[in-house]
Amino acid sequence: MKKSITPNQIKQNNRSLIYHYIYKNEKVSQQDISYDLRLSRPTVTANLNAMEQEGLICKNGQIDTEFVGRKASAYSIVANHRISIGVEILRKEVKMIAVDLYGRQMARAAAEIAYEYAASYFKAVCENILEFKDSLGVEEGQLLGIGFAMQALISPDRQKVLYGEILSCTGLSIEEFTRHLPYPCAFIHDADSAAVSEMWVSPELSDAFYLSLSRHLGAAVISRGEILTGKHGHNSTIEHIQLEPHGALCYCGRRGCMDTLCSLSALLEEQESPDDFFEKVRGKEPDFLRRWDEFLGNLARAVNLLHLIYDTDFILGGYLAQYLREDDLAALYEKIRDLTPFSEAQDFLRISKMPRHNITIGAALPFVQAFLNETAWQ
Repeated sequence: MKKSITPNQIKQNNRSLIYHYIYKNEKVSQQDISYDLRLSRPTVTANLNAMEQEGLICKNGQIDTEFVGRKASAYSIVANHRISIGVEILRKEVKMIAVDLYGRQMARAAAEIAYEYAASYFKAVCENILEFKDSLGVEEGQLLGIGFAMQALISPDRQKVLYGEILSCTGLSIEEFTRHLPYPCAFIHDADSAAVSEMWVSPELSDAFYLSLSRHLGAAVISRGEILTGKHGHNSTIEHIQLEPHGALCYCGRRGCMDTLCSLSALLEEQESPDDFFEKVRGKEPDFLRRWDEFLGNLARAVNLLHLIYDTDFILGGYLAQYLREDDLAALYEKIRDLTPFSEAQDFLRISKMPRHNITIGAALPFVQAFLNETAWQ
């Protein structure tokens, strides 16, 4: 027997439709809402009044119209009605970014704290996070949660580090942070975090292989708009695919892994910055051009191997993305064409649309998305 929809469910559905319509269009009139959603004016008016009183939306000027007469009031969501904080844990530094409900950066900060698996470290990190939160002037209840991007594999429930050789944090529990933070907290693998940011700025993105080309190599597979996690929590760990059995030693203990060939650590020399390196590359200094060409060759090997397995778009992201240009993509394509058995079309490589702060922002976004999914259903 088919269940009937209750009046309360209809009200909740109307509320959600109206809120998300305003969110998507950013600035709309009551008439727009009523017409596009096919809802009566009294229904729209009642919901707008209720959501305005709750602080979810606000009047935001007026809508210009071609008709003569009184202009209609415009409504927008209150973007900072709720905020979220993303934290990136690195070996010598902790990065923090606060975002609003549109995922827009509100503020960012960094603290030089060297990582150690010690109670004093976790307490120091949390003190900096709370200080950062207080600097935003947000009230209690505004903060949705805090996401911690880790250079590590994370459990499906996002509460524990399953494998963290880079920082020696295997087994780390989120409780080390929540004992000092009175907010929901969760871990996220840094490559997944970067991919979350990419999907946020490209909502049409359905399927892709995201390569995080940062100090260490990482990846995420995006399928039907979702990040694949895998059965055991180590999906997309392409950084440990062995390309050269007798190559450089990887942090995993094996030699010649993709991480040793396709990461910024592989590209740059000790104490060398990406800014300095690419200044020399763009200045066409021979030694730097040779190193860059060698790196692109190794990256082509990796991409070709992965593309043979998964024929989809490849997004080049991570810290390296901000330095990439279209001529770099063209050079990479040529190297891939020399390796692949197919007549490869030059249409599957893309540079990230969010090359800066993608990991830190991505750590905050799951809390925002959860709020958007749930809000107006309360």
